[in-house]
Amino acid sequence: MNRQAQAAVMFLVGVALLHAGGTNLYLRYVKAGLRPLVLAAGAVLIVSALATAWYEWKRARARKEATATAAAAPTAPAGTRPEADAHSEAHVHPEPRISWLLVLPLLALILVAPPALGSYSALRTGTALQQPYGYLKLPASDPVPLNLVDYAGRAAYDHGRSLAGRQVRIAGFVAVDPSGTPYLVRMALNCCAADAQPVKVGLTGTIPPVLQPDAWLQVTGTYTTKRSRDPVNNGPIPFIKVTEAKPIPTPADPYDETWNN
Repeated sequence: MNRQAQAAVMFLVGVALLHAGGTNLYLRYVKAGLRPLVLAAGAVLIVSALATAWYEWKRARARKEATATAAAAPTAPAGTRPEADAHSEAHVHPEPRISWLLVLPLLALILVAPPALGSYSALRTGTALQQPYGYLKLPASDPVPLNLVDYAGRAAYDHGRSLAGRQVRIAGFVAVDPSGTPYLVRMALNCCAADAQPVKVGLTGTIPPVLQPDAWLQVTGTYTTKRSRDPVNNGPIPFIKVTEAKPIPTPADPYDETWNN
C-alpha cells in the first residue's frame, strides 16, 4: 500500500465518519453527546488525506523534474554514482500487502451496521443500577412518563416513596430469563457500546401473554415492593405492576446514557 492508497483509505474513513455522525448510525457505537467528536474526527481525517495526496503529488513532480534534468546532463562514466543509485532503487522493498487489511474495518463501517445490544447481552451481564444522588420532583401528569433508569432508582433505593399512589409509564426492550421471568431493560453506557450495561425492571401484573425478546414495550403501571437480585452480580432488580403494555418502535437511540447522573 503506497502513500496514495493510504491517503485514499484515510479519506474514505473520514467520509464514513462524517456519514455516521450526520445520521443516527453513530449511535450504534457511541453515546449521543459524542457526535461533535465523531464529526471532528472525520473532518481531520479528510484534511489529512488531502494534505498527504498533495504532498505526494509535489514529491512525484519534483522527482520527474529531477529525472528530466539528469537525462539532459552528459552521460556519466560507468561505475559512477548514477548507476549505483539506479541499482539501489531497484532494490527498494514495496510495502507489505497485508497492510490492505486496514480496509476491512472501513468496509465493516460502511456495509455492516451492528445491531444494538439486546436481551442476549442483558441476561449475561449484571445490572448497572446505582443509587442516584437525588430525585427530581415528579410532574403532576398521570401517568408520569419516566426514564426506566429513573424508575428503577426510585423503586430500589427510595423504596418507592416518590412513586406511591402514582401511575408511571416506562419503555424498554423485553428480556426473559431461563425461569420465565420477564424484564424491561435499557442498556446504559458511559462512553460507547463496548461498555454498555443493562438496567432491568421486572414485570408483574397484567403481562402480555406472549413476549418477544428484544421487542420494545411501553409499560404503564404502579410501584410494587416486589424485587429480586440479579443472578450475575446480585444487584437489585425492582419490579413494576403492569396495568397496560403496548409495543413501540425501536427508538433512534437504543441506549440510555443517564444512569450515572
